[in-house]
Parts: sequence; C-alpha cells; structure tokens
Amino acid sequence: MKSFTFQNPTKIIFGEGQIAALDANVPRNARALITCGGGSIKSNGVLAQVQAALGERASFVFEGIEPNPTYETLMQAVALAREKNIDFLLAVGGGSVIDGTKFIAAAMKFDGEPWDILARQAPVRDAVPFGSVLTLPATGSEMNNGSVISYRAKGDKLFFTSDATYPLFSVLDPTTTYSLPPRQIANGVVDAFVHIVEQYLTYPVDAKVQDRFAEGLLITLTEVGPQALAEPHNYSVRANLMWTATLALNGLIGAGVPQDWATHMLGHEITALHGLDHAQTLAIVLPAMLTVRKEQKRGKLLQYAERVWNITEGSEDDRINAAITATRMFFERMTVGTRLRDYQIGGGSIETLIAKLTEHGMTALGEHGDVTPEVSRKVYEVAV
Repeated sequence: MKSFTFQNPTKIIFGEGQIAALDANVPRNARALITCGGGSIKSNGVLAQVQAALGERASFVFEGIEPNPTYETLMQAVALAREKNIDFLLAVGGGSVIDGTKFIAAAMKFDGEPWDILARQAPVRDAVPFGSVLTLPATGSEMNNGSVISYRAKGDKLFFTSDATYPLFSVLDPTTTYSLPPRQIANGVVDAFVHIVEQYLTYPVDAKVQDRFAEGLLITLTEVGPQALAEPHNYSVRANLMWTATLALNGLIGAGVPQDWATHMLGHEITALHGLDHAQTLAIVLPAMLTVRKEQKRGKLLQYAERVWNITEGSEDDRINAAITATRMFFERMTVGTRLRDYQIGGGSIETLIAKLTEHGMTALGEHGDVTPEVSRKVYEVAV
C-alpha cells in the first residue's frame, strides 16, 4: 500500500425527510443562491421542500445548468451571484449541478480569467461556501472536491480539484430519486461502477481494505442496479444505490492505491465532440480499454474476475476475457450501449478525438503513464 493522507470534511445527512435539515446547516444570515438544472425539482416537489427549509433566509434560484455543465452557463450564474451579493450556494440536483456549483463557488473568488482554473489548472485557494441536495446518485460529487466543466465554444471538457471546493454538507434523501427517468438511473449506475474501477483495476499493492471495499461496492451495484430500474419506488434499493455512488468517489477506496482515469479522459473527448452522456462514453471506453491493456492489468483483472464475477475456471486469458465480457453485459443489461456504433458513431472522428487528447496534454495517461495517443487510438478503434 502506498502512503496517503485522507481527509474528507463533507457532512452527509442521509435519509427520507432530511431536506428539512437545511435549516440547521445553512447559516441563518445567508444570502443563498439555489443552483439547479431543469424543471424536475419543481415538478417532484424538491425545490418547494428546499425553499421551505430555508425559511426567511434571502434566497434566489439559478436554473439551467446542463447535464454537461458549460462555462458559458456557469458564468451567467457567477454574474447573478455577484449582483445579488450571494455568500452561500446550494446545489440541488445531480453531479452536473454540483460540479457546476463548485466552479461557480471558485470563480466568484478567483482573481483572473476563471477558465484558467481548468485550462491552466490555476490553483483555487478560496471559494464561496456551499452545500448540496443530491437528487441523482452517480458522480460522487456530493462528497468530493472535483468538478468537470465544458466550454461549448472551444469544444473542451476539463476538470479541476481544490480543497476549497468540498461541499460543507450534502443531503441525500433516496426518495428524491423516485421520479428519475430510467436513462438517468442507468447512467448513474454505470458512472459509479466505472469510478470504482478506475481506482481498483490497476495493479496490486496489497491494499486489502481498499480492494475489499471496492469489490463490495461493485457487487452491490450489480445487484441493485437492475433492481433500481425494475422497482423505482423501492426505498431500500434506492438508498443502497445512493450511498454506493457516494462511496465510489469520496476518496476512501482510492487512498493508498494507484489510480487510472484514462477511461474518463477518453470519454470526456467523446462527450465534447459528439454530445453523448458521460456514462454512455464510459460504457463505450471501459471494455475497450480493458481489452487493449490486459497485460498491464493482468493481476487485478484476475482478482476482479474471481471476486466480483465469480469466474474461477479456465485459463488466465479465458478468465480475463470473461470478466471483460461480464462488464460489457452488465452495462448493456442497464440499457447503456457499449460501442460507438450503438450511438450511430463510426471511426471517422477518431483522429479528431486523438488531436483533442493531445491538445489537452492527455498523452501519458493511466496508472503507469503509458496510455499514449497511439494506445488511445487503439482503444477508440476497439470501441467502434
């Protein structure tokens, strides 16, 4: 196991009816900006619950944060927040809304061009305090300090992290997920699954605790994922899914172990160019990535095959191939396509994708830094 420092300051408030806890967790004198996406939090009553919990506090609403939040939209929120003298942000939605709110919080305190936070990795040393009310389990953004933002005009999708952009608290009420469409639930399961894999399927470092945590979370997703589609109002299923997605990317299973993230980087470029959902790109790239990088990941692939998929018979290569196939089949069982052609995309854009990876400095990806543009090209080709 590698040396590590682990600290997560986010307070989790979990369970049915916990939106009311906002009253005890948002400062009494706050001027709050509620950030959100479309109209679903109005139709399902979540916004009304939030506003009731905020009571007499001054609060305003910014709507329209996209599923892949854009710099253009978020800068409108920054302008509104400055105009209204906002000193507290409250993200109400899924990971994209929370990611976008992290950028708003950082941009409001940033001296300079805010896009430099992503394009130049300019350090974020301060941010407006914020909390979240999670309505879509998927990204883990409710309990981490990372954010991914797109700049529509440039065709870029980039990330940043900062210790200043952990949520102060996050409210997780599983009942807020009951009204989600099946596509969003399916995407959330795939997203959480790949988050775990990026931290687990690398190479062995004798991190027994992290491995067992990761394997337990993966197995849980294979169980509750299909159930979440079949039984949308099953509280136990939605509660387990919501907590698994949070634990998938709150830093715990990644402490002291090598991490990959090449699948995410290749996926981001597909989203930026073709507009696919983030989870759809992960479902496309991961099986291809594992196929191309079998040798580098052999030890953990065999462990993954045995512990997650109960594959114990056959040669090592047979078991590895079976585990990759099982992964692909699970995503497809969740109704998420696993090849570019499933989304009417051929191989014609591969060179553009490679050019964008190179432009963004993504030329030595993966746990070994050996996912070069040439390797990425092979991955895209297998993914067609």
